[in-house]
Amino acid sequence: MRRAACPGSFDPVTNGHLDIISRAAAIFDEVVVAVGINASKNRLFTADERMQMLREVVAPYDNVSVDCFEGLLTDFCRRRGVLAIVKGLRAVSDFDYELQMAQMNSTLAGIETVFVPTSPEYSFLASSLVKEVAGFGGDVSSLVPASVLTRLQDRLGEERS
Repeated sequence: MRRAACPGSFDPVTNGHLDIISRAAAIFDEVVVAVGINASKNRLFTADERMQMLREVVAPYDNVSVDCFEGLLTDFCRRRGVLAIVKGLRAVSDFDYELQMAQMNSTLAGIETVFVPTSPEYSFLASSLVKEVAGFGGDVSSLVPASVLTRLQDRLGEERS
């Protein structure tokens, strides 16, 4: 079975993330969306909340599951029998960083990385940008799934209160 991981923080999950996940699901037998947990980073949503949002939006894909990991992604991949890491690339600047990570992951665990160019309509999209725009009251409804939009607006409303 060809199993791949789509890792990220997904804080929050965007339509760009879903684009890459859906395309990976068409290529691989199984895709594990791997939510990275890093206690030193300040996230808007907890790991459990991010995983719940992801489970809701990937539900239409029979071959996609959601899990989380701490520490090295390569250790997670070995435990889960993952053969490849799928990474979306928005720009050349993404490639510079991701190539180094891919080479390190290959050296550490022999796990290949598959780069998927982001669809043009999502080439500018990043979770941090979505949070910033939404935080100032901007309309991000075309950038995130509807269920994520509701949670994002609720969370940002709580922070303003």
